[in-house]
Amino acid sequence: MKRKPIAEHIELTTLPNGVRVVSETVPHVQSASVGLWIGVGSRDEDAPIRGISHFIEHMLFKGTQRRTARQIADEIESRGGHVNAFTDKEVTCYETRVLADDVPLAMDVLTDMLRNSLLDPEEMEREKRVVLEEIKMYEDTPEELVHEVFTETLWRSHPLGKPIIGTDRTVSGLSRDDLTGYIAGRYRPDRIVVAAAGNMEHGDLVRLAEQTLGDLNGTAPPRPKRRPRPSGKSKQVRRRDIEQVHFCLGSAAYSKKDKERYALSILNNVLGGNMSSRLFQEIREKRGLAYSIGSYTRLYQDAGYFSVYGGTSPETYAEVIELTRAEFAKVKQHGLTDDELAKAKTQVRGALVLGMESMTNRMHRYGESLLAYGKVIPLSDVLREYEAVSHESIAKVAAHVLDDSTLTLTAIGPFPRGSQSS
Repeated sequence: MKRKPIAEHIELTTLPNGVRVVSETVPHVQSASVGLWIGVGSRDEDAPIRGISHFIEHMLFKGTQRRTARQIADEIESRGGHVNAFTDKEVTCYETRVLADDVPLAMDVLTDMLRNSLLDPEEMEREKRVVLEEIKMYEDTPEELVHEVFTETLWRSHPLGKPIIGTDRTVSGLSRDDLTGYIAGRYRPDRIVVAAAGNMEHGDLVRLAEQTLGDLNGTAPPRPKRRPRPSGKSKQVRRRDIEQVHFCLGSAAYSKKDKERYALSILNNVLGGNMSSRLFQEIREKRGLAYSIGSYTRLYQDAGYFSVYGGTSPETYAEVIELTRAEFAKVKQHGLTDDELAKAKTQVRGALVLGMESMTNRMHRYGESLLAYGKVIPLSDVLREYEAVSHESIAKVAAHVLDDSTLTLTAIGPFPRGSQSS
C-alpha cells in the first residue's frame, strides 16, 4: 500500500531584531499551542549559579508589573487553556494551549512574563524554598535521581553533566542581580523563537510578535564551544535504604547534528524502546526480573548518550546487568533481523505521524528544530532518513555505542556499606 505523503505548511519569519516566528496553520482544529522558546539552558550556567535557568523559569510565573502570579494562571485557565514551562540542558520554553480566539491573550501573557516580571526579592526567597523541596524530592526518588547520577558520571565536570535544577548551595545563593544579569545577557532576540501550531494565521502571529517583542535588541554571547569528554568505562554506586536497585547502563553517543542519530533511534527502539523490545521481553516478560526496564537516548547540540534504565531486586541486579550486556553483545555480533529493522522503522514512523495529531507536539518540533538547526527539517526528510537506515548503519552505531570498554554504569540501592565507587 502506498503511503500518503505528510503535508506540512510551515511558515517562518525573522523580525528585524532577530526574533524568529515559526508556525503552521491547522484549520480543522479549534485550538492553538503557542510557545516562547529561549535558546538557553543549564549548560550555559557558570558553576556558582547552577540552577539559575530553572529558577528563572519559576520566577517568571510570580508576577509582573501588570499581573499577579494568580492572574497569570487565571487569565489562561479561566478560558479553558493551559500555561506551563520547562527548562532543559539547552533550552527553556514557556508555553500555552488555548482556544484559537485566545492566541493574542496567550502572546500577551507569555511576553509580559518575559519582559515585565518583578523578580521580587521576597518572592524569590519563598520560591527558593520551593525549589529546595524539589531538589529533596529528586533525592528521595531514586528512579529519577539515577539518571542525573548517570550524566554526572558520564560527563563529570562538563555543564551537560550537571543537574538542571542546581544544588542546595547554588540555589540558596542566587540574588536578584544574578537573575536580572542572566536574563539581560541571554534572553536576547537572537535566542528567542515564537512557535505556534493550530487554527491561527502566521501573519497575525508575526504582528503579535512585532508588537510585544519587536523593540528588543542586542545579541547573546555565543555558547562556549567545549564539547563534553565522556569518562569512558566508569561506575558509580550510591547506597540507599530502599527495596530496589535502580540503574543506568550506557555510553556517550551522537549529537542532534550527527546523521547516525537516525540509526541510533532505530537501535534504541529494538533494544528497549517499547514493550515489544528485546530487553522488555527478555528481562520482564520471559524472566520476570524487573517491573521497569527500557532504553532511551538524549541528544544535544554537540553530544548525546544512550542508556538502559532498570529497577530490580538486589538479589537479581547482577543477573539483569548480565542479561543487558548479553543483549548488547548479540546486537554487536549478529545485528538486527530483517523483521526487527522493518518493524522498528514502521514504529518510528507511526509515532512521528501520530505526534502530528497534537498541536503541542507540532509546536515543540518547530521551536526545538529552529534552535537546534536554524531551520525546521521537513517531516518527510526525517522519515526518509529513517527509511534509509540499513543493517550496515546499525552495525556501525552498535559497535560505537554498545562497546563494553566505554560503558558507564550507575546504580542506587541497598548495597553493603562501603560499596560506593566511581
